Amino acid sequence: MAESEPQEDPELPRDARLDSLDARLRQARQAEGKRSGPTERAPQTGQAQGMRILSVLVSYPLGSALIGYVADRVAGTHGIWVAMLFVGFGVAMWEVWKISNQKPQ
Repeated sequence: MAESEPQEDPELPRDARLDSLDARLRQARQAEGKRSGPTERAPQTGQAQGMRILSVLVSYPLGSALIGYVADRVAGTHGIWVAMLFVGFGVAMWEVWKISNQKPQ
């Protein structure tokens, strides 16, 4: 125990106010847990994980290429969409790496 923390004497009776506070705190935590739902995301099944990987591999490069195409049109240039396509592919690979490190159920 750190020296700055108050120490309790184990031989003294416990204060009723502390017991009441502990009970109210426990009750508040249970109510908050029910209200907010589960805090941890459950691991996905293998099929759901595969579908997520497929959607990432398709949508990230296409979305970034679309952004690059719009930037090309606005700026009056050519080739930004190709660079953005590669950026989207790189980000998709990073996301697939993170997904593959999650253990399926």
